[in-house]
Amino acid sequence: MVETDRRPWGYYTVLADETDHKVKRICVYPGARLSLQRHRRRAEHWYLLSGEAIVTIDGREIPLARGGAVEIPCGAAHRIRNAGKTEVAFIEVQTGEYFGEDDIERLADDYGRV
Repeated sequence: MVETDRRPWGYYTVLADETDHKVKRICVYPGARLSLQRHRRRAEHWYLLSGEAIVTIDGREIPLARGGAVEIPCGAAHRIRNAGKTEVAFIEVQTGEYFGEDDIERLADDYGRV
């Protein structure tokens, strides 16, 4: 059974959780953004399915439209912000040695989770 996890910024569904990768479909509400975070044990690849987003990687802002993608190296500070008026949806592919939620180091957060 596929479960959706709701967060203050939107929600995500885990599509695959294997020993060598994890795949999520993540949706971000208009005007919302994820925490500025980094991971010690995984890298991520984000592919934008819909909407308009601004991705921040180590202080560099990258506009992303449908079909755009970014690579987030292990240890890089990153976040995504919905810059449009409709929901942003993207696929996140995690690779590395560990994919647990406790590998999130929040550096800044709009929802008091730092």
